[in-house]
Amino acid sequence: MVSISKVAVLGGTGNLGPSIVNELVSAGFTVTGVTREASTNSTPKFPDGLAVKKVDFNSFDSLKSAFDGQDAVVSVVGTLGVPGQRIAVDAAVAAGVKRFIPSEFGINTRKVRGTSIGKILAGKIAVVDYLQEVAKSHPDFTWTGLSTGLFFDWGLKFSGLGIINLKEKKATVVDSGNEKFQASTLAHIGKAVAGILKHPEETANKYLSTASFNLSQNELIAIVEELVGQKFPVTHQKSGDLQKAGEEKLAAGDFRAFVDFLRAHNNADGAGNELKKEDSANELIKVPYEDLRAAVESWLKEEGAL
Repeated sequence: MVSISKVAVLGGTGNLGPSIVNELVSAGFTVTGVTREASTNSTPKFPDGLAVKKVDFNSFDSLKSAFDGQDAVVSVVGTLGVPGQRIAVDAAVAAGVKRFIPSEFGINTRKVRGTSIGKILAGKIAVVDYLQEVAKSHPDFTWTGLSTGLFFDWGLKFSGLGIINLKEKKATVVDSGNEKFQASTLAHIGKAVAGILKHPEETANKYLSTASFNLSQNELIAIVEELVGQKFPVTHQKSGDLQKAGEEKLAAGDFRAFVDFLRAHNNADGAGNELKKEDSANELIKVPYEDLRAAVESWLKEEGAL
């Protein structure tokens, strides 16, 4: 029976990394943070007493040394570091690592190959393709991909998910606003990663999807209005216009096109990107759904709106 207890988290000091590290520690795993040599502010972001190794992300030998003795590697590298994960995969195999979780944690990249948003996510798609090939020739090495949808609490704090303008008390809706989409809190994503590693045999060599909840733009607005006690005027956008704007930006080499594509991907009428129960790994990895209203209320309190 496969057992995982020691976990290296690669690039765990960004927006998502600390939540994954904290949940792994809380779940009883022995965690080692692996950061870039050039990083000067990484250590304070890790919990006190956590082992931290600084490495050259582009060096096979440096990464292998960091991964020696580890049972699993969880990659939380940012966009620029995604292609370099191939070196990390090779180093993990050489170090005898049993499980590699690549930096996915957003939309399901298995479903967007050949699309406009898929062009921007080509690096992620290629890494999972590579993991599948490596696992075929190394039976003791396994991988798990994880789609979580939008980073719900982070997205609210950063941009109101592009839906809620809390400062000006107004909202923006794509198409009808009724299309449901997949979203997860950062803590939920951390728990999902821990859940995968707690169930290594059931999750081996699979691409899984999880969510804190499915919601629509109109549901979010209604909850905010109820809690704040005020109606928010709504501006409507067409998903087709967002798609066109994204295409124009991408053609000009402007990767901010991703934001336009993402809003259309999630919110266009008929997009079909709600995480249906039969496709959800929540039960498999023993991570429950969360309460949408409570999550929104928590955000509003943090913003001083309640």
